Parts: sequence; structure tokens; C-alpha cells
Amino acid sequence: MSVKIENITKIYGQQKALDNVSFEVSTGQVVGFLGPNGAGKSTMMKIITCFIPQTSGAATVCGFDVTEQPMEVKRKIGYLPENNPLYLDMYVKEYLAFIAGIHQLNGKKEKRIDEMIEMTGLQIEHKKKIGALSKGYRQRVGLAQALIHNPEVLILDEPTSGLDPNQLVEIRNLIKDIGKKKTVILSTHIMQEVTAICDRVIIINKGKIVANDSTSVLQQKTSGGNVVLVEFDKSISREKLSGITGISKAENIRNNIWRITASSEQDIRNSIFQFAVQNQLAVLSMNRQEQSLEEVFQQLTKSNS
Repeated sequence: MSVKIENITKIYGQQKALDNVSFEVSTGQVVGFLGPNGAGKSTMMKIITCFIPQTSGAATVCGFDVTEQPMEVKRKIGYLPENNPLYLDMYVKEYLAFIAGIHQLNGKKEKRIDEMIEMTGLQIEHKKKIGALSKGYRQRVGLAQALIHNPEVLILDEPTSGLDPNQLVEIRNLIKDIGKKKTVILSTHIMQEVTAICDRVIIINKGKIVANDSTSVLQQKTSGGNVVLVEFDKSISREKLSGITGISKAENIRNNIWRITASSEQDIRNSIFQFAVQNQLAVLSMNRQEQSLEEVFQQLTKSNS
């Protein structure tokens, strides 16, 4: 396992920021780490990257313990924090050379700087001072510094903040490509980003893990059964619809369009069709629906409030 978290607890004074948290992330995975403000996301990332110690529990990165072997851990990790601290008076290439020097790249430094400039799309801006760049290009510089030493694990806190729609697509594609060979843990509040990039989602609320699964599985688990959106050609009463075998709820959306929820994970579309035939109704459309990731997030975090 590239990142292994075992029973991590972090206490600040009287506040328990993390409460017995455990999870694992393997190489070749992009994992979304989600939670409301104050849930413990940044605390967990700071522990993984050796910025702060845990109160109890163990965390390892590529087999190295964050408490006992912090220098080895830092060599394996690339980190882009949310506030993206940069030296604004330095030129882009000068700054990347400075970071490369910290990582002791030595003879490979110039080549690696050029690779990072090309990879993150900084070609047209690399001769400018960082302070003269837009927020989107500053994010690219931050991503370049996180990647310059070719780390095995990449920790990204709000990596696409301030990017325009075209830049969003480019950076998301870059993160997905990086995730094929590395371990990527991504924290964001943008749910579309999670759906577009992540293989798996970990949701934390009030210091506890409340979900750890793929987005599709989470949407199925929290939907309360399969949901079908169906439109009939004529009006039909809710009482009549409740006679369909295997349904738990029927909601009228508008006119003759109904949202029908199954009482279990079974597919009820055939039962709906048979019902329509028996009641001389034509089915104009019928589609299975899943909860959006936003709805899943709200349900899981509110239920644990």
C-alpha cells in the first residue's frame, strides 16, 4: 500500500479533529477525500505529509512511518496545499530551479524543469514573475513544484481552484494521467471534479470516516433502492401506482411524470411496464436514476451531524 492510515486520532486541546480514522490507498488510484469544512480533511493531509504529528495511531507512506521516518516520507510525497504558498518575487523557472535544488535533483534539474513547464502548460508564462501570474497559472506552478521530484504519492488540496473551464479540463486530464502510475489523494469541494477524476471517494465528517467506496457504489447504497423516472401518456393516481410489486414510494414530478423508488435493489422496470399494459397506459419514457454525488454527500454528512 502506498498510503496506509491505521486508527489515527488527532486532538487539539478539547477538540477531537480526527477520531480513529483508518483507510488505505494503493498505487494507480486517484482518491477523492471529501468532507464539510472542519471535518478533518486538512488535518489528515498535514499528518500524511509530516507537517503535524498525530495524537495516536500510525500512518505510513510507501512503507515509511510518518513519525519515525519523516525525511523518507517527504521524498516520496508531492504536496500542493490549498493556499499554494509561492515566492511571488521569483520568476517561474527560477522558482522551479530552487525547488529542484531542495530535492537535490542536481544533473537532472534543467531537464526536469523543462518537463514540468511543458506538462503543466506553463510554456507561455515561464519567463514571468510568479506575482504577475493569474491565479490559474499560479496553481499550475504549485502543481509543477509538487511533481518536480517525481514523487510516488501526490497530495492535492483544492488543485483546480481559480482555473478557467479550459484549464480545468487540462489539469483534470493531467491528474488522471498521473494517477495511472502514482497514488493521488485529492481534496475538493467540487463534486463534478470527483466524478470526473476519482476512482474512489472517502468522505469524512466530524473526524470520522462515513463512506469509503467508488462513486457509483455510494450512489446505489444511499439511494434507498433503485429509482426509475417514468412518463405515462395519461394521468394515473398515486394509490393505483402503489399497487406495483416491489415499490416503496411514488412521487409525481409534474403532469404524468413519476419518480418511482424500489423497496430493494431489484430492477422494477419490468413491473412498471406490466402495470402500464394492465392499465392501458403507454410508457413514453422510462429511465433508471442515481443520486447525484452532491446528494450522497449531503445525506452522509447531515445524517452524522
